[in-house]
Amino acid sequence: MKSEYRLGIDAGGTFTDFVLADKSGQVRLFKALSTPQDPTLAIRNGLALISEELGVPATEIIPGCDLCINGTTVGLNALIQHKGAKTGLICTAGHEDSLEIRLGHKEDGYRYDPEYPPATMLVPRYLRRGVSERVLSTGEVRTPLNEADVRAACELFLAEGVETVAISFVWSVLHPEHERRAGEIVREMMPGAILTLGSELYPQVREYTRTSTAVVNAYLAPIMKRYVDAVDAWFRSLGAKHPVRYYQSNGGLAIGQAMTDRSVYAINSGPASAPAAGQYVCEPFGKKDVITVDMGGTSFDITLTKDGSTNISKNIDFLRYRIGVPMIQVETLGAGGGSIGWIDEMGLMQMGPQSAGSDPGPACYGQGGTLPTVSDANLTLGYLNPEGLVGGRLPLDAGKARGAIEKALAEPLGMSVERAAYGMFTIVNANMVNGIRRVTVERGYDPRDFVLVGAGGATAAHITALADAMGIDTIVLPKLASGLCAFGQIISDVKYNYMATAPLRLESDAAYARIDELFGQIEAQGLEHLKADGFGGANTRVKRSLDMRYVGQVHECTVEIDTFKVDASSIGRIIEAFHKRHEQLYTYSEPHSVVEVVNLESTVYGLVDKPGRTVLPPGKGAASAIKAHRDAVFSADGARVKTPIYDGGRLGAGDSVAGPAVIEEVTTTIVVEPGWTAKLDASGSYLITRGAA
Repeated sequence: MKSEYRLGIDAGGTFTDFVLADKSGQVRLFKALSTPQDPTLAIRNGLALISEELGVPATEIIPGCDLCINGTTVGLNALIQHKGAKTGLICTAGHEDSLEIRLGHKEDGYRYDPEYPPATMLVPRYLRRGVSERVLSTGEVRTPLNEADVRAACELFLAEGVETVAISFVWSVLHPEHERRAGEIVREMMPGAILTLGSELYPQVREYTRTSTAVVNAYLAPIMKRYVDAVDAWFRSLGAKHPVRYYQSNGGLAIGQAMTDRSVYAINSGPASAPAAGQYVCEPFGKKDVITVDMGGTSFDITLTKDGSTNISKNIDFLRYRIGVPMIQVETLGAGGGSIGWIDEMGLMQMGPQSAGSDPGPACYGQGGTLPTVSDANLTLGYLNPEGLVGGRLPLDAGKARGAIEKALAEPLGMSVERAAYGMFTIVNANMVNGIRRVTVERGYDPRDFVLVGAGGATAAHITALADAMGIDTIVLPKLASGLCAFGQIISDVKYNYMATAPLRLESDAAYARIDELFGQIEAQGLEHLKADGFGGANTRVKRSLDMRYVGQVHECTVEIDTFKVDASSIGRIIEAFHKRHEQLYTYSEPHSVVEVVNLESTVYGLVDKPGRTVLPPGKGAASAIKAHRDAVFSADGARVKTPIYDGGRLGAGDSVAGPAVIEEVTTTIVVEPGWTAKLDASGSYLITRGAA
């Protein structure tokens, strides 16, 4: 770090987290309630907290930052709530309904459910306009573009108040000229509209995926532009010397213009930084197989890293919309501190996915919430400090928590408040365990081979129970757990994905030369982008991958390769890598079958200097950090156990805490269940293991 500070901001559904690192390696964490109605308000409130603690105005802090990074849920929320912009689609005539046909099937899990409703269309039928044009699979033009059709579509869009337009033609990846010309007409007739070209955003084979990706991008672009413009303007007003960076769902940073042009990359902006942070905190322990779980106020996010490499998804259905661009594979479910407990029609207790969020919040927040939530249960069970969270900035009302649980759950089910609260705790844990199983067991991984890393403000109260249920013996829980995604942002690099399509059989020198040529083209484009972004030479890195399949297969698999010249002497390495990957995924390979490439991709990185690591001083013994005892519940019978409460700020490196115990950090509360031991490492993370110290 060349400047004094680096700032990471992660906007969640309930809290917005701020991590400020200085060049000495000291990291400070701040939290402010999220403000969904105006996300920039939460940023202002958080900066006010930072200024208050440092005794320095924001107009001095921000100019001293080499990077200000923002992870946001604005795009995700707009897609969830269907509150994107009014969008028009221009497509090849006859393909206006491909978005609804959806390749002829429903999403996995609902394929044979006749009651499952169709997805809400982001572009209504009357705003999907077909134009006369046709390109064949060879790239040959069969029907020239009818420009009058494009102009007629623009006239309709203008009359209907459309503010963003997607253009996606059949086989445009082989002949993008039609899309480009249609785009020129749109810019001429609709100069105020935001334009997305499918062949530029997702230049890969598969017309439905390309069209859907372009539509999602167009739908979110005006929302993201307004947000980015507001945030950029605010930071400029504070004297920022560098552009704000935004976190992308591919796991890297980008400037605001990129997030406007490629808004689809903003969908999983927040949780995508968790794997980078998870790997970072596990490095001192030599662990590379990591499951990172993030339980915030609204949701529970799970990511998996194997051998230091995080799973990337492409061509998936996300919130019922097909998205082709690369995204960090995040399993998300409605299980957070604000998840509401309720009784179903069969008289069984359920938890979530509905959440109290930050407004009105859990009943214990005293802001008008009356329904019982996970936070209310944790307070009632004795896990949370009744004096309040976030160092007392957020006071809690134990009476309102008990009252909400008693009225909605305990009385109807004929049980004590403690048993009902523990039932809530157990059920939400089971929901989270099922999510972890989907990321591990259902994808061929044994969770017992992994370390569980806790992120998010609510995770630490549940982490030992989750590990116990999964058979995991080792947990790494950093002191910064509640802001780990914001921390992941400040240690991440700038990252852009560039793609091309190349439907070629690997049988000739011409095919090898074409692949090598395409890699050269897209990498030159990417490196030029990085150069304009301030990166060059040793501060850049390139990773390559190919989508490959055996001739005759319908779907392909992604194979990573090194950056070597692709020719007759090296093609064998690529083919062998494909056979190996195919066997990993499907348990067999066909070495004698012909292999073909469908798509190729280069990922370019601008390498960012990392802040120094925290080094904690040695402790004086855990006993000196005990500040109180509190009755807590650790079993289904609701029996209370006198439990020591430790002040995490008074623990030092090497101090061990045996369960049952509660460790209170400023922004999170760690519940160490019976049979577990937490030892604070000099790196600032608790190593929690099964068994005695």
